[in-house]
Amino acid sequence: MPKLKTKSGVKKRFKFTATGLLKHGVAGKRHRLLHHNGKYIRQNRGTKVLAKADTAAVKAWAPYGLR
Repeated sequence: MPKLKTKSGVKKRFKFTATGLLKHGVAGKRHRLLHHNGKYIRQNRGTKVLAKADTAAVKAWAPYGLR
């Protein structure tokens, strides 16, 4: 059987936690931050855990895991 292809964007944008959840960076932090209030900027710092509905699709794009 041939090797499965992975989406190269998924390798760069997601990481697995120790319990198997997926972490991702939050959108909307690069520019035009003067238009956002402080609460928005604080809450979107760092990374978030991906929603369960989206996790199955991302795991299919990275069949061998994200190491």
